[in-house]
Amino acid sequence: LDWRLAGSLDALRALAEGRCRVAGLHLPPLQDGTAARFAAVLKPLLKPGTHKLIACGRRTQGLMLAAGNPLALRSLADVAAQRARFVWRQPGSATRLLTQHLLAQAGLAESQLPVAATEDSHLAAAAAVAAGQADAGLGLQPAAQAFGLAFVPLAQDDYFLACTAQALEEPALQ
Repeated sequence: LDWRLAGSLDALRALAEGRCRVAGLHLPPLQDGTAARFAAVLKPLLKPGTHKLIACGRRTQGLMLAAGNPLALRSLADVAAQRARFVWRQPGSATRLLTQHLLAQAGLAESQLPVAATEDSHLAAAAAVAAGQADAGLGLQPAAQAFGLAFVPLAQDDYFLACTAQALEEPALQ
């Protein structure tokens, strides 16, 4: 087995192009308007009948904040209102797409979050907050806990493995 860390959309592109056998991705429950936003991005990458999704678990994403939450941030609207420095996830990550979705739900534009950094993983985003390079970032609760950060839950998402229907017959996937 070979393992490579990539954002969900980049992983799906690799699967669609035959550069990997299995790709991991996460999505919020597709309800309340989320379906259209995520379907527009995923439809070119996942083909019904060709690709299969294997549900793996549910996790919580939210604001990762300095210990004690000194700015008293409770939402992305608070981050925007206080002009708090925000650490974004990289383009091609589902966490970035989730952030964009949550901003749209709140009636906010991306430009309203002052960019402190862009990071490639939940742990790197948490490290940026812990180091004082950013005031907030969206990420997983375990990443926030690993750095002793405050955490405000904002959304749950489901984690899936995607593969081709043919790959399901391979011993490694079974």
